[in-house]
Amino acid sequence: MLQSLISLDDREINLVTDAVQHWCSENKLDIDSVEGRRAITIAVDLVQTNTAPEQLLAELSQQMNQR
Repeated sequence: MLQSLISLDDREINLVTDAVQHWCSENKLDIDSVEGRRAITIAVDLVQTNTAPEQLLAELSQQMNQR
């Protein structure tokens, strides 16, 4: 899990962790679960593709629902 965060700066790491924690909380999942780890990977990809911070949670939710 941490390896996917290495390429991000501190602000981006905070964006990813906040979005994933929020998503996991909404879905009553642990961040260390399979789905939580998948959410981290997707959130990192979204941040790296310059998804707007205010859209990150919505885009994460959409992509998690598609898979």
